[in-house]
Amino acid sequence: MTETITSRPVRPSPSAPPVLGGLGLFTVLLAAALPLIDFFIVNVALPTIGAELSAGEAVLELVVAGYGVAYAVLLVLGGRLGDLFGRRRLFLGGMAAFGLTSLACGLAPDAWSLVLARVAQGASAAAMLPQVLATIQATTSGPRRAKAMGLYGATAGLSMVAGQILGGLLVAADVAGTGWRSVFLVNVPVVVLGLILGARAVPDTRSPRPEPVDVPGTVLLAASLLTLLVPLTEGRAAGWPLWTWLSLAAFPFAAAAFYAVERRADRTGRTPLVPPSLFAIVSLRRGLLLIVPFSIGFSGFMFVVAVALQQGAGLGPVDAGLALAPLAVVFFLFSVAGPRLVPRYGTRVVPAGAVLQGLGLALMTLAAWRSWPDLGMVELLPGAALAGAGQALQLPVVFRVVLSEVPAARAGVGSGVMITTQQSSLALGVATLGTLFLSLSTSLGMRDALVTTLLVQLAAVASTGLLSLRLPRTVA
Repeated sequence: MTETITSRPVRPSPSAPPVLGGLGLFTVLLAAALPLIDFFIVNVALPTIGAELSAGEAVLELVVAGYGVAYAVLLVLGGRLGDLFGRRRLFLGGMAAFGLTSLACGLAPDAWSLVLARVAQGASAAAMLPQVLATIQATTSGPRRAKAMGLYGATAGLSMVAGQILGGLLVAADVAGTGWRSVFLVNVPVVVLGLILGARAVPDTRSPRPEPVDVPGTVLLAASLLTLLVPLTEGRAAGWPLWTWLSLAAFPFAAAAFYAVERRADRTGRTPLVPPSLFAIVSLRRGLLLIVPFSIGFSGFMFVVAVALQQGAGLGPVDAGLALAPLAVVFFLFSVAGPRLVPRYGTRVVPAGAVLQGLGLALMTLAAWRSWPDLGMVELLPGAALAGAGQALQLPVVFRVVLSEVPAARAGVGSGVMITTQQSSLALGVATLGTLFLSLSTSLGMRDALVTTLLVQLAAVASTGLLSLRLPRTVA
């Protein structure tokens, strides 16, 4: 039996740990949706932004990459600060900053102002989002935690698809003449609601033994992610100048230095930003390995499909967004069923989901090959529906597996590591699969470039299926 989550916060006794009630869970899930929606919501708005702000391709890529890179670089630090100063304080502060930076994005007078506002928006999201999972870990247990983690995974997956659909609808609606600006301005009233609910319903938690910020680790993690993500994202549009190759060459050295510093800190009894000892937890380590190819393929797919349908198939932003509506609907339906299958079938649900996703992706590839350029929701529907079902059987369960055995005292660090892995992989997916598609489209044409990129993603799905076979059979 599953425990019912009440609609009002539970009032614990003074000696009992804080408990997250139904309203509090709704609030943190609302906050979890915002950053992921905003990662994808601009995909279908980019052509309109470029035309209105006279922005070239390299600057438009920075609108996407500036947010994603700042978000990925600061996530673990956000989790540590929540452990140190209190998760509710960071949650509310990060949410308020997210609202203000969204407003700045919506009011940006030129392209570079928009890029700077997007970087600040990503940093704000990095302060807010780690507190969501850390709060769930610290304030729930047993069936209540299982249900909350299942809802978190469903929210995360649905937000990534819904963001692209919502972006198309808002751009086409041109609310009060705001055009593309509405994709950012829509966050402001949602943030105001979240702040009101958060102040009332989200309990305050922190690590019982908070550690100071690991400055060397923070700097080296930032250097590692920046030297990898920035050149991969900007290299093609900039013509692969020398700095991109030097940056990529520096990445393995920065990553090795980060690992050495964190390992030394862990061995001497200090708490590093990312404790290597955390990876001794088998469920966390194997779950993170699975998140990488899943997220790379997912974000790359969303970006490539948005560009292909608008620039190649000639669809408007609404039709391009709605083409993936079947995926979103089926994902929502199956994300409710997936966690309920875990008690009976364990993590075998995950490889089954990978098989469904692979079949769906194969059908979409076939549709692109046969129907181009007449490609839209009808042609993509069977494959999108299967892919949505497969993704829903994977993502919520994997999130739950990763954090299932992380101690409550390390909830902030664990959630920060997981979300950083996911977000870095999302950014890497846009950089790698997006670059592959855009490069091939000039030589092979849009159809063949799309088909080739989808086949590469199919290989990523196959790798997630194989990796999922190594997950622990049961979830703690």
